[in-house]
Amino acid sequence: MNTEAPRTLNKPLIGITADTEAAGGYSKFPWYALRHNYASAVAKAGGLPLILPHEADLAGELLASVDGLVVTGGNFDVDPALYGDEGAHETVSLKEDRTQFEIAVTRAALERDMPVLGICGGQQLLAVVLGGTLIQHIPDEVEDALAHEQPNPRDEPGHKVAIEPGTQLHAIVGAPEMNVNSAHHQAVKALSGSMVVNAVAPDGVIEGIEAPRQRFCIGVQWHPEFEIDAGDIRIFAAFVDAARA
Repeated sequence: MNTEAPRTLNKPLIGITADTEAAGGYSKFPWYALRHNYASAVAKAGGLPLILPHEADLAGELLASVDGLVVTGGNFDVDPALYGDEGAHETVSLKEDRTQFEIAVTRAALERDMPVLGICGGQQLLAVVLGGTLIQHIPDEVEDALAHEQPNPRDEPGHKVAIEPGTQLHAIVGAPEMNVNSAHHQAVKALSGSMVVNAVAPDGVIEGIEAPRQRFCIGVQWHPEFEIDAGDIRIFAAFVDAARA
């Protein structure tokens, strides 16, 4: 007989999207990849991390097994055609199967009002799913842009962001600004009416978004799983608490 307590009484199950890599390196066949700290940040916050495979047809069934969704980053971009751009910048790199799955699972999560946390490319995916658009290459579109692909190690801060007062993110981190790491060449350009900006870089680049109508739907352009700032830990804690509710 199973004597374990139901997870809903203590630790919510958190689905985490993985990256995908072509054959070579680890395996002669395509393989999934994910940095350890995505899962460890969820576990530290009190959740049970579960890595999700890229099976778009099973998105609804996979989501039925979890209480919250983390959409992770990766070395690729959302297809510009998905947000209405006719051409793609020369730097754009696609992983179509991954994007197809993440769109399906994110839409399903939002329909269920399940807590969603989008990180870096996950924020960009979240914005597109909710009708927003992206800057395809920051250096070409933002005058005097910061080094959003920071030259120093990713486990160190790259710049600060201002947290917008009155937002859910501001209530979570409890501070007017945060130190963040930065590893992206794209960013959110414009949002639909269902989302608001909650964090901005000194050069005006959108660094955080949220959907006020959802129970918990936040995207951040940086990587809070590295715990650069005390607010990063609070973001994961708030997300897991929302998934527990």
